[in-house]
Amino acid sequence: MPILDLACLCSGPCSQGPCSSSRTRPGRARGAALHPGQATRACAQADRPRLRDRLLVGLGLGADDYVTKPFSPRELVARVHAILRRIERVQAPPGAPVRVGDVELDPTARRARRGGDPVHLTPTEFDLLHFLAVRPGVVFTREQLLAEVWGWPNGSGTRTVDSHVQALRRKLGAGVVLTVHGVGYAAPEGAR
Repeated sequence: MPILDLACLCSGPCSQGPCSSSRTRPGRARGAALHPGQATRACAQADRPRLRDRLLVGLGLGADDYVTKPFSPRELVARVHAILRRIERVQAPPGAPVRVGDVELDPTARRARRGGDPVHLTPTEFDLLHFLAVRPGVVFTREQLLAEVWGWPNGSGTRTVDSHVQALRRKLGAGVVLTVHGVGYAAPEGAR
């Protein structure tokens, strides 16, 4: 994944090219080799001067994320990992149906059934339940679930997990997601 420094790339007459051209044409950007004809993700960084202009240019030209200087290398790595997780979720083959009690999840069709009857789940509810169901008995903290299911590396918004678990229980029954008090959530043993 190229990481573009807009302080270097967005000056001069060719300022309309780094992100847009790197997505479809071969080339090099800050030492990262790009592959011809392959979709490429980009994360841009820039100095503080004219931040708003560079932010708009970077995102407008196709960058997937944006970090301002000075930045923490750990934050940059976390943002790159979040982008890669989103790519993996989209590109990964979904796999075989998974069962949690009387609930069956079909990841290929992204459908949920309870006792044979279809149940509407939001995309995030489906992703959360599927993530837990393929790891039965494994307890995940709210922060881990935010990072893995939502792609939020900083762990803020833990109540978001609680509200989605409540919605799953309301739609599918209380036993579909177990609470481990003081720790987090798990799918019951025997799920799969």
